[in-house]
Amino acid sequence: MSQNRREFLKKAGLGALAGLGAAAGLIPAFALEPTDSSSFTDAPVPGKVRWGMLIDTRKCLGNCTECIVRCHHDHNVPDFGKSKSEVKWIWKSGYEHAFPTASTQFQNPEVLERQVLTLCNHCAEPPCTKACPTEATFKRWDGIVSIDYHRCIGCRFCMAACPYGSRSFNWEDPRPKVKELSTAYPTRMRGVVEKCNFCSERLVKGELPACVVSCAENALTFGDLNKPDSEIRKMLAANETMQRKPELGTLPSVFYII
Repeated sequence: MSQNRREFLKKAGLGALAGLGAAAGLIPAFALEPTDSSSFTDAPVPGKVRWGMLIDTRKCLGNCTECIVRCHHDHNVPDFGKSKSEVKWIWKSGYEHAFPTASTQFQNPEVLERQVLTLCNHCAEPPCTKACPTEATFKRWDGIVSIDYHRCIGCRFCMAACPYGSRSFNWEDPRPKVKELSTAYPTRMRGVVEKCNFCSERLVKGELPACVVSCAENALTFGDLNKPDSEIRKMLAANETMQRKPELGTLPSVFYII
């Protein structure tokens, strides 16, 4: 690994993962992302790391969807079109839909017209995990809310519990609707729920999420929220930010600069 690459990962709070390969970490044995426990020099500690994302809506402008295209390609997200069968991991929403409880009184009209990137918030207090009867959806040691597709029975209780609409259900077999198969992530089957996973399969290799590296405007910042000197913490301290529906007490790990 080059020195520049090490410095880049260090700023994001990913430096330790590059050496430890621990981002997919101590999660249940049935997890889909493989983890070689022999590569750990220190056992991951629950709560020590909390991955988060900061989205600068001032930079994420226009009709650019490069991060969406990259995410959906890498994770074999099926394209059912704009129908009830639509599956999405990351998408753009109107400002008032993304922040329905935020005051719009005297707000800049340009802000109100923005299309805002939305995805799973990987909440510190996720209601979806409490609603799942089989523990198919669970919060990992590093704060990522994950899904074990083999345990999912398709009850959709998690979808009802999620206040952000961040989960999709496979009403049909998704595999025929994957335009270009990627070997980076396993495909799913009919009858299971899926969503953004903060690219845990990339984190285990010391790589940033696909959406982050594909953004030409550097609108997305990813890192460890529990690390005071990480780039994301510095940006959160330097900018006024918003979260989606903060009054619900879910403590989202996704923040927005408006």
